[in-house]
This record gives sequence, C-alpha cells and structure tokens, in this order.
Amino acid sequence: MKYCLVLLACLFSAGVQAALREEAVTYRAGDTSLNGYLVWDDAKGDKQPGVLVVHEWWGLNDYARQRAKMLAELGYTALAVDMYGDGKSSEHAAEASAFMASVVERAGVSQQRFLAAKEFLQKQASVDPDKIAAIGYCFGGATVLNMARLGVDLAAVVSFHGNLATQTPAQTGQVKARVLVLNGAADEFVSADSISAFEQEMAQAGADYRFVNYPGVRHGFTNPDADRLGKANNLAIAYDAAADKQSWQAMRQLFDEVFEQ
Repeated sequence: MKYCLVLLACLFSAGVQAALREEAVTYRAGDTSLNGYLVWDDAKGDKQPGVLVVHEWWGLNDYARQRAKMLAELGYTALAVDMYGDGKSSEHAAEASAFMASVVERAGVSQQRFLAAKEFLQKQASVDPDKIAAIGYCFGGATVLNMARLGVDLAAVVSFHGNLATQTPAQTGQVKARVLVLNGAADEFVSADSISAFEQEMAQAGADYRFVNYPGVRHGFTNPDADRLGKANNLAIAYDAAADKQSWQAMRQLFDEVFEQ
C-alpha cells in the first residue's frame, strides 16, 4: 500500500510538471526585435494573472527565466521580458553597463519596450488582461518602479534590489500600482539619501507603497550567482538565502492580496 501511494505521488508530481508550458517568443517595440520567454501552467486553469519579469542589468538570462518559471508554478502566466533587444545578455560588467545605458539614456525607450511586453502578455490566451503585475531585479527593479511612477496600469510592482533614484518623480495621484520595494540595507548602490527621497516621493504622490530593508544584506541578494559574478567583476554584490526567501514571500503575499488568489 505504501509503495502504491508513493507511486501515485510521483505520477501526480510528474503530471503537474508536464503541465508547465514554456515558449521562446518574439515581439517588437518600434524597429527593435525583442526575444522574451513565456511560461504558464495549464493545470492552473485559464485567465491567470500575468506577471512581467524584468531582468537585471546582465540581460535576459537563465536567472530571469527561472523566476518566470517560479511564478508559473504559483499560477501566473509570466513573461521574462527583453529590455535590450535580440535577447542580449552578458556576464561582464562593462558590457552589461553598455546594454543598460543604451536603454536608459534614450528618452522613452524603456517605457516603449516595457509597454510592448505588457501588451504582448495581455494578448495571451491564458492571461486575464485586467490582472497584470511586474517584478524586476536590479536594473529591472528600477524599471518597474519607473513604470509605476509614469502611471502604467498595473496591479502591483515589486522591486528586488533596484535603484530608487529617478529624474521623473511620481506626481500626486499618478501611481496606480501597489508598490513593494525589497532592499538590502548594506547595498552600496542604494544610499540612505535615495531611500529617504523615495519614501518622501511616494508619500507625496499618495502611492500605496511598502519599503523593506533587510539588515546586513548586499546588492543582488536574490541571485545565487551574485557571489560568482561579483568576484569576477569586482562588484559589491552577494547572495543572501534568507533575504531571498523572505522577499519572495513578501511578493507572494502582495500578489495574493491584489489578485485575491
């Protein structure tokens, strides 16, 4: 009897895993071809909330795709977006910095590419187009925060170790999304002044936001590759398993609330 129960459990687990659907997808923003990664779980039913996953400055890599898979396992249709075009990524800081600059230093490019991804996700058969959220890491965290500042229609945005500074602060009543910022208190890329300015900005804008600071935690704390990448590029970044787990749970709680899962 025990053997039968174990066998049934294995078969059930295999069946659930087999329901996960993954697609390399292509969409466009203007003249730029963008190569994303779409994933959802057929076993979770139709018309799921959709979540955009915006990558770190390294580009759309396996880490961003893995986060999209984790969201699909929770019952969301997730799109790991391509903000650089042609699916570019790198493990070299200088090249990643150049990729990022090619987006952030050109007016409107970031918003155009984000909105192209959002529109693509909303058109998917498994997605409820009225239930869209966005999460981002590092560069991606700053990106989703800026989309909230611009008033993009999103249920929620979650920034993991993202930059808080902006040249386009939110105006009163403009932020539609609930905002969750998950930050490492020892992050050398996020100053105390920028935290204070961000909180003041959100309060003045009347935004529904929450800021969480994890003591002793450095930049890149959610990425298990952060230690290796930091050493290779002489960057002050480090993985923190506890903060990774806690921040993911904080995101899940927010999504449960806004999507009533």
